[in-house]
Amino acid sequence: MTETTSPTADAQSKVADSAAAGFQGHLGAGGSPAVIVIDVCRAYLDPASPLSDANGRFEAARASSQRVVEAARAAGVPVLFTRVVLQPGLADAGFFAKKVPSLKVFEIGNPLGDYPAEGPVPQAGEVVVDKQYASGFFGTSLASTLRAMGVDTPYIFGFSTSGCVRATALDALQNGFRPQVVREACGDREPATNDQNLFDLNAKYADVVDEAEVLARFAAFAAAKEA
Repeated sequence: MTETTSPTADAQSKVADSAAAGFQGHLGAGGSPAVIVIDVCRAYLDPASPLSDANGRFEAARASSQRVVEAARAAGVPVLFTRVVLQPGLADAGFFAKKVPSLKVFEIGNPLGDYPAEGPVPQAGEVVVDKQYASGFFGTSLASTLRAMGVDTPYIFGFSTSGCVRATALDALQNGFRPQVVREACGDREPATNDQNLFDLNAKYADVVDEAEVLARFAAFAAAKEA
């Protein structure tokens, strides 16, 4: 009779194999957090958009994103947003537009680039970083802004896990921060793609943490400030 292993056992074996190869280290959180919401917009949520999904992953991640943002604001943790903003005709998108023609949804004036009505939506005074490429750090002032705020630990999430979230988390590490990627608040078109990229991020470039743990950390951060 052929033995089978459970999905949990397979996942544990995968982590063990990765750790044995020298991956799966732990960055830990520092004492000065911020939240970076990556490209949560209608382009991933509207069924008419070429970037949307059929499995509801983006909507579930949007709802998680809103909860994390609300908890961050309640705790006094800075909240920053990134968004893709491209000139008409994609003149400033370079070869990225050639590789991904659906970037046309981010042309200035296209309503698919707007924030979802259900949130999260930037509030007055919150930083919004406009970008043309995947990483929130590439060609922007994000690193300087975080350093000026004294941030050491960015909590990163949004759309999509394999693209802009991954690129931003990688660049956060390379810019000297401790990236924490919020699992439930990340969305991608395919569940397998989402899960594999979260695994790889956790193995090499960031700590992938559950939403519940992040909410508890923010509550503790607020309590420490009040003490």
